[in-house]
Amino acid sequence: MTQGVNALVAEGRLNPYVLLRRHLLGDWGDLCEEDRRLNDQAVQLGNRILSAYQLEGNTTVWIITECDRSVTTLLLPSEY
Repeated sequence: MTQGVNALVAEGRLNPYVLLRRHLLGDWGDLCEEDRRLNDQAVQLGNRILSAYQLEGNTTVWIITECDRSVTTLLLPSEY
């Protein structure tokens, strides 16, 4: 996780395991239908997967899993 997400965890505003579990189970969060379809295809084709989750206080957390599945990162959009 990035420093921004780590700060949310330290403040008690985020449990990263809840969002990571959703991402791993194919709950892509607050994405449009087209992006959801692209993620579903990415799972099958080995492409990058992006989930977006809206938290209280109008904060969004992204989770990105790389194509080769070697890394999954939790980050704020401003940290991209």
